[in-house]
Amino acid sequence: MSSTAFIEPLPVIEFVAQILGKDVISRPLSDADRIKIKRALRGVKVEVTHRGNVRRKYRISGLTSRPTHELIFPIDDQMNMKSVVEYFKEMYGFTIKHAHLPCLQVGNQKKANYLPMEACKIVEGQRYTKRLNEKQITSLLKVTCQRPRDQEMDTLQTVYQNGYEQDPYAKEFGINISDKLTSVEARVLPAPWLKYHENGKEKECLPQVGQWNMVNKKVINGSTVSHWACINFSRSVQESTARSFCHELAQMCHISGMEFNSEPVIPIYSARPEQVEKALKHVYNAALHKLKGKELELLLAILPDNNGSLYGDIKRICETDLGLISQCCLTKHVFKISKQYLANVSLKINVKMGGRNTVLLDAISWKIPLVSDIPTIIFGADVTHPETGEDSLPSIAAVVASQDWPEVTKYAGLVCAQAHRQELIQDLYKTWHDPQRGTVTGGMIRELLISFRKATGQKPLRIIFYRDGVSEGQFYQVLLYELDAIRKACASLEPNYQPPVTFVVVQKRHHTRLFANNHKDRSSTDKSGNILPGTVVDSKICHPTEFDFYLCSHAGIQGTSRPAHYHVLWDENNFTADEMQTLTNNLCYTYARCTRSVSVVPPAYYAHLAAFRARFYMEPEANEKNPSKSSRGNGCSVKPLPALKEKVKRVMFYC
Repeated sequence: MSSTAFIEPLPVIEFVAQILGKDVISRPLSDADRIKIKRALRGVKVEVTHRGNVRRKYRISGLTSRPTHELIFPIDDQMNMKSVVEYFKEMYGFTIKHAHLPCLQVGNQKKANYLPMEACKIVEGQRYTKRLNEKQITSLLKVTCQRPRDQEMDTLQTVYQNGYEQDPYAKEFGINISDKLTSVEARVLPAPWLKYHENGKEKECLPQVGQWNMVNKKVINGSTVSHWACINFSRSVQESTARSFCHELAQMCHISGMEFNSEPVIPIYSARPEQVEKALKHVYNAALHKLKGKELELLLAILPDNNGSLYGDIKRICETDLGLISQCCLTKHVFKISKQYLANVSLKINVKMGGRNTVLLDAISWKIPLVSDIPTIIFGADVTHPETGEDSLPSIAAVVASQDWPEVTKYAGLVCAQAHRQELIQDLYKTWHDPQRGTVTGGMIRELLISFRKATGQKPLRIIFYRDGVSEGQFYQVLLYELDAIRKACASLEPNYQPPVTFVVVQKRHHTRLFANNHKDRSSTDKSGNILPGTVVDSKICHPTEFDFYLCSHAGIQGTSRPAHYHVLWDENNFTADEMQTLTNNLCYTYARCTRSVSVVPPAYYAHLAAFRARFYMEPEANEKNPSKSSRGNGCSVKPLPALKEKVKRVMFYC
């Protein structure tokens, strides 16, 4: 069963007032308001209310740029014109009251068809497909987030209510639907041992039910932060509060096993959010001056809890302009300093600065099948598309790849923009003509293979590629195109260089849920009543002939866990099911940002984070003002993202 949000079937004027959070009847709309309304209404179906019982339905395609009282249109082939206001009065006896508002444009864009907002009501039962805000997500989850046993009861209840055995269509097609859940065999894979630093009290750790903590442990490779600074963008945080927060954080980083200077290079600098670029450059240059040309290594930033575009602006300027690693902290955490929060932030800082938090014990004992025997690189790849209705924005592809062997925990990431809604990653491999050098080869795979070689001194002799975000209908299209790109990237480095590839698609967006056979049996569920982390199902509900499995690698927190579905589309390394499942499950314990096993394999997770981060690199709102430069279709060019600085590329900046 699935839950979703619906658009409230309101009169359009009321809907618009809600979207803008103000009265729209009394004064004209600004350009910004118009853009906001157009985005919210595009694609929505409305019915007209000015024609008595005739409730004709239309789909909104846009909004007029002029107010209703200025609109005229041709009424015949001789181009005789009539105003919209007159037309509605004569044709329907309908007086338009709010002629200062724009009209809705409905139907196709070529033939002008105007409807006044006040004559339209939103048709009920339409799914809301755009992104929900925090408040909406919270209230949706309150309703839909159910414990496994409740979700199971609800599902059974719904199947019972649907009464399929009496359904004439099911009968006609000879379909029988069972009213019981399918019983499947599963096994629970053990958690792997994790290695921490020799200097800590606990040098090794065996996670219990998908989680552990940093108490008495030090990160296996602590990074060094000698030169750091802090900018405070929050008006409510006094300088003394910011100072003591930074001091506590520095101390926690030290306890976690990093070398962290307790004093910033320059005093904490306070700035207003709208001056973000000026403030960042000021601090960067002041530090450069103070350090006589040595660069700042880390910037801490204290942000207001609701900070609009500030977070994205900081990341864009730091990562594509200044080449600076940053760590943002919200005001609420600065006031309520919790040890757990500081420990989590220090884990993030360590990997952003090039350290490692933990590694699989089996990795450093050379015991991982099909990873430890020969230099192996693990890729993660994902494409994120703009939300529905954003027709002009590009899609963003991200690829990450492990940069250490045998540990496989450090991942470098690359991002690029591509055509709107294009699922195949365009820049995995590319060639272009350079007037000086002739034909040049490049692309994300090639660049990551080269950086692996630089980092490890070895060239990868095996490739494992986890690809997220592909729907079943596109499996083989993606495989053909992307496997070919991997091959070409390898061959471009050396003529006969063709390491064997295993290509695995990872899916989290599906409706399969696994429930414990007996909800009362405490030994087969975790605290939240969900199946145990490490649960694998690879029969009965999987593909009859292909290599796929469901793996629930994480412990539930609330609601019902969603297992990840892994589908091995291509395997030249001859993994057994057991080896693939164990490797995937073990990798889920190496995610850098928390001491929990995560629900999807980390390289895929990191690719998702990197792609999401790159959204902030796009020039804000550039498209609205110049719609002709949109990136629709594959034929036209997409404005490339600003390049990541070299220093940033090498580390896990997206964490």
